[in-house]
Amino acid sequence: MSGTMRRLFVVVCCAAMAAAVRPSPGAAEDWASHEENKDPLEKMNRGVFWFNDKVDVYALEPVAKGWHWLMPDRVERSVANFFTNLRFPIHTVNSLLQGKLKHTGVQIGRFVVNSTVGIAGFFDPATDWGLPLHREDFGQTLGYWGVGPGPYLVLPLLGASTIRDTVGLAGDACSTVYPWFVPWLYSLGPQAINTVNSRAEVIDDVREIKEASVDYYAAVRNGFLQHRDNEVHDRSGMSEQEKEELYEIEE
Repeated sequence: MSGTMRRLFVVVCCAAMAAAVRPSPGAAEDWASHEENKDPLEKMNRGVFWFNDKVDVYALEPVAKGWHWLMPDRVERSVANFFTNLRFPIHTVNSLLQGKLKHTGVQIGRFVVNSTVGIAGFFDPATDWGLPLHREDFGQTLGYWGVGPGPYLVLPLLGASTIRDTVGLAGDACSTVYPWFVPWLYSLGPQAINTVNSRAEVIDDVREIKEASVDYYAAVRNGFLQHRDNEVHDRSGMSEQEKEELYEIEE
């Protein structure tokens, strides 16, 4: 197994899952009735989901709560900014692969500004300067070019996914630059910090989802699928003119 693939399995499911799942009231229920929302692997998925949840409850969440108690919010944001900045190649390459030329330019500008003025990415002056973050990944790129999501899939430790997004993880791993130069063993510590910090940022969100859900598994599944569908189809409140500008370079 390559160093890049080993790195992928350091990420714990609930950090990514909870960050992605923030559906509006009633949205998850509406999405559940959609024809494409099929879960033929539900029995297996629920077993993996149970395992992931136990890892979170008994290992990750307690550590994240301690981290959240020790670290001021501004420190958590700075850590999150640093690791977001490291994903610059993934966001940029996939913006380019989707022909979003404006987003590609914005991502390059963000990286330059945040890596210099933002002190290695710990701060995010680029957003204040009109260079907002646009998250793109290889799963979204596959969806943009017409590849369907396939069955819903819960990955051990990695959490909510689909067949398409699981393939996309490999593409994203190849787009990440630093693992090619940094031995995987040295990246374990920083990735562990990233995982704990990400979980700490969504402690309240996860608790609220659990308390409000009759079926926690179904709530996460439906919210995740809706969220990913919105990302693939750029349903972010942009006007049609703004969407068209993504593929044009201003002269």
